[in-house]
Amino acid sequence: MKKNDYLERILSARVYDVAVETPLEPAPELSARTGNRVLLKREDLQPVFSFKLRGAYNKMVKLPPAVLRRGVIAASAGNHAQGVALAAQRLRCRAVIAMPVTTPQIKIAAVKARGAHVVLHGDSYDEAYHYARALRQAREPLACPRTRP
Repeated sequence: MKKNDYLERILSARVYDVAVETPLEPAPELSARTGNRVLLKREDLQPVFSFKLRGAYNKMVKLPPAVLRRGVIAASAGNHAQGVALAAQRLRCRAVIAMPVTTPQIKIAAVKARGAHVVLHGDSYDEAYHYARALRQAREPLACPRTRP
């Protein structure tokens, strides 16, 4: 892929339907320690406080309408879950997100606040991921309630 093609794909991505352009801020102490000019990209200013929203939305917005009507199932221990939940909310798609039982309550609440259905399973991300895969195979309709419009 040519450099210009890559840049064009980045600039044409629909992530700004949900993401905001965040600033670069100087990190003077880190710059002094490293002898380089260090800038920090402030992705903590995104609606879900993380860059994970970009990937989740970019993937979901490209799904065919029939797939979106069926809903999405994901696994996450926090920030990705919030990105999927926000993307599903904006795309009026139902979302089920398997999260480990060890996930902080604040992250669970943030995902639920976006209308996603949270299923707590396992002590680790891997266990939640395998459970999400099992849900996908079973396509359990009761595990996928509609999100609020």
